[in-house]
Amino acid sequence: MLSVAGLTRRFGDHLALDDVSFDVRPGRMTGFVGANGAGKTTTMRIILGVLAPSGGAVTWNGEPLSAEVRQDFGYMPEERGLYPKMKIREQLVFFGRLHGMTTARAGERTDKILNQLGLTERAGDTLETLSLGNQQRVQIAAALVHEPIALVMDEPFSGLDPLAVDAMVDLLRDEVTPEVPVLFSSHQLELVERLCDDLIVLSRGKVVAAGPVSELAAGPTTSYRLVVGGDAGWLRDVPGIKVRDVAGGTALFEVASDDDGGLVQQILQQAMSRGQVLEFAPERQALSDVFREATR
Repeated sequence: MLSVAGLTRRFGDHLALDDVSFDVRPGRMTGFVGANGAGKTTTMRIILGVLAPSGGAVTWNGEPLSAEVRQDFGYMPEERGLYPKMKIREQLVFFGRLHGMTTARAGERTDKILNQLGLTERAGDTLETLSLGNQQRVQIAAALVHEPIALVMDEPFSGLDPLAVDAMVDLLRDEVTPEVPVLFSSHQLELVERLCDDLIVLSRGKVVAAGPVSELAAGPTTSYRLVVGGDAGWLRDVPGIKVRDVAGGTALFEVASDDDGGLVQQILQQAMSRGQVLEFAPERQALSDVFREATR
């Protein structure tokens, strides 16, 4: 597991990171979100050893993160760091060899990833001849070619069209084995919600929310959605609830925040006694709402 504990970082009088702590668990994709200047890139650069922290520590499986372990990480920076005049396959094999792979193994991995990203036919082209979206695909290929033990990506989906996003998502899901923790930042909250198991929200250099996406989206909700086979209008006559909307068999309603679940169970039982219940669940917040609430 990749962990950061109490990270601080100062740039002169400016405190960019203020006691940042979180875990990135193996086999799970962790989204790292925050407004511009929140400290995401600074945190990632400290994890990768590009910057030194002013305080705090980064650990790997409970031990201080060493330079040797970092060499086996995959990193995709927000700024492209590839060779524009070098052929795509040639440079991916080169990056694999830099990480200790044999030429043959690096070639196998390169061919597999290029195929998954739909770039096999461009393998002999130089990077500068590709569109910006395809250059972004090659950038993630460079981060993955050496079979990293952990993956850190800064805005990996920036500038990609929907088809390119789908190809990259499929590749990431294929690469995220139960041993590999993945941390990536993105301003595209709908993608974070779609992909991530866990979420970290950073605001002004501090962690303001963290946890499984499912729990953060549920939040301290008192709202429920009920879908029944018949008409749900009878909910309007149930005391103790506020019906927000009823349309045929679909209803949205709220209960008092201090309800211990008893009233909710009574409503469910009453709905079942009236006929078919197709859906009954707490209403999830959109991740954008979670983000706004956390960063106020």
